[in-house]
Amino acid sequence: MHTSRWEGLDEFVAVAECGQFTAAAQRLGVSSSHVSRQIVRLEERLQTRLLYRSTRKVALTEAGQTFLHHCQRLQDGREEALRAVGDLTSEPKGLLRMTCAVAYGERFITPLVTRFMDVYPHLRVDIELSNETLDLVHEGMDLAIRLGRLQDSRMVATRLAPRQMYLCAAPSYIARYGRPHSLSELSRHNCLIGGSDTWLLQQNGREFSQRVQGNWRCNSGQAVLDAALHGVGLCQLPDYYVQKHLKSGALVSLLEPHQPPNTAVWALYPQQRLLSPKVRKLVDYLKEGLAMREEYRQ
Repeated sequence: MHTSRWEGLDEFVAVAECGQFTAAAQRLGVSSSHVSRQIVRLEERLQTRLLYRSTRKVALTEAGQTFLHHCQRLQDGREEALRAVGDLTSEPKGLLRMTCAVAYGERFITPLVTRFMDVYPHLRVDIELSNETLDLVHEGMDLAIRLGRLQDSRMVATRLAPRQMYLCAAPSYIARYGRPHSLSELSRHNCLIGGSDTWLLQQNGREFSQRVQGNWRCNSGQAVLDAALHGVGLCQLPDYYVQKHLKSGALVSLLEPHQPPNTAVWALYPQQRLLSPKVRKLVDYLKEGLAMREEYRQ
């Protein structure tokens, strides 16, 4: 009859940690004779003595000390595996702390998180809307929603949605000032400046940042959009701001060969082997919810 190679490991660890067969048996809820028998069989399989036995105490041999270290790691790994399987079906609960840029968070993320909490009422959420790039580990954050390109390679990232940048203007602006046909002509146009005075562009397959100038600036994407629709100047904004206006003709896409390659919306979380149910399920919910929005349908 085949004997499992795992038999006796739990008994051995219990005896080594308790220092007595009786105490080890009590911990495991079995008889002392069962513990003794399992360890004898384990030593026979290993052909090595693991314990020095006396009437009062038990001590580890050198081989026993080495074996104990590995057995404890095996026990920890087994418990972690069991927790991981349990987490797959467990309900999100406790506190989840997350951060996102202000405008994007208000428009897209917080409504989805609110609906997520309808499904999981035992969850508590603390959302920090900030245009600063917060340090997730230092701030104790479970999750960040980041836009564009990722800089922090220490984190695990999941792509939630595409994000294409468009350079565009209203027909009224083009009728008055003309349409730029090359990147060099941008300097002759009034560029609406948002949170940054550089625009991301590409030429001959190379991506670069172009500094732009204009007489209008506001660190709000919606405000930039309103000014562009009013014919004040050129703008560069993500698809979810301008897509419906491009379809209606209220805005015209410009210099399309120079659009930067697709960036994305990312879920970012501290690096770890196993995601907690609250983070994993919220990330999946956000990905599905964003895909359903009209702004992300091409």
